Amino acid sequence: MPSPLIRTILLSLAAAILVATGLWWAGRPKPIPVVLKEIDRGRVESSIANTRAGTVEACQRTKLSTIMGGRIELLAVKEGERVKKGQLLMKLWNDDQQAQSTLALTQVETAKKRVAEACTVAANAEREAERQSTLRAKGFVSSAKEDAARSEAQAKRAGCDAAKADVAQTQAKVNATRVEQGRTILYAPFDGTIAKIVGEVGEYSTPSPPGVPTPPAIDLIDDSCLYVKAPMDEVDAPKILAGQIVRISFDALPKKSFPGKVRRVAPYVSTVEKQARTVDIEATLDNPDAPGKLLVGYSADIEVILAIRENVVRVPTSALLEGGRVLVGGADGKLAERKMKTGLANWEYTEVIEGLAAGDRVVTSLERDGVKAGATFSTEETATPASK
Repeated sequence: MPSPLIRTILLSLAAAILVATGLWWAGRPKPIPVVLKEIDRGRVESSIANTRAGTVEACQRTKLSTIMGGRIELLAVKEGERVKKGQLLMKLWNDDQQAQSTLALTQVETAKKRVAEACTVAANAEREAERQSTLRAKGFVSSAKEDAARSEAQAKRAGCDAAKADVAQTQAKVNATRVEQGRTILYAPFDGTIAKIVGEVGEYSTPSPPGVPTPPAIDLIDDSCLYVKAPMDEVDAPKILAGQIVRISFDALPKKSFPGKVRRVAPYVSTVEKQARTVDIEATLDNPDAPGKLLVGYSADIEVILAIRENVVRVPTSALLEGGRVLVGGADGKLAERKMKTGLANWEYTEVIEGLAAGDRVVTSLERDGVKAGATFSTEETATPASK
């Protein structure tokens, strides 16, 4: 049995060990909570997107105004109404032109009656000239009388031709009055929907002269055919070609995207804003009915798919450090830096060519303090990205 002195020494030693252990435990570096994501295999795409919001446009849209101004006499349609090609939309007061047209039609009828009269006289004169010619051949009349009859027949025939010319002239006047009336009437140039009407019956409608931004009388939209127009950075423009695959999204339909194709790339650079040179592209939906009812003017975005890699090792782009480096969660509870070679990339995933393998866990919470190689970590959240 140990002596009291030995027991005291042992107890003191045990107490010192406990105190040292407690001090070490209290002062040890605390593990940094990090978010780890497991590397998997799946699709990686290289894509580019528009620099500013795009717009849903109609394949056909026209802002109609009468050629001349006047008081609105008839509005044959309402806003939101569907119309057919050739349907009357609006008519200005044109009673004076209608009166001129009626007068011209009357003159046509008068000229036609004069033609009948003059041509009948001409025919009789020609028959008389033939008789005189026959009598001259038999010696019953002189050659002078025959010549006089022929001259009379020619004069009457000229009068007949002049009367016919008068008919053509008066008919031209009728056509001219109809053209004038057409300057005060609007017809639908294609099937569509009336988007907006400016003016009411009795108000004065003013046409839009060149260079003057006067509102149109009627805005007609063919909403049966729609496309999306969006500006792309001029640097990306050479990569875009008609027929390329795109994804189209609409602010009105959040968290949804629809497949489509590039239908046109503008042949010039737009400089709408200073130091912001863009190229407009147009894209259509593969299935126009998929989004449901789209309105002209909706804001939309176009993501052009440049290349696709299927079933490749990929890492979340948010896990990348400068120089193609990532932090990997090691089995020893410490973070380790790993250098890798990358391929295709987008905002979500980056293709791994070498340096990582499926199953490795990388840190995506790089913004947190103390997250660096060699740091002790604790796993706050472990997630496996869903394959695409």
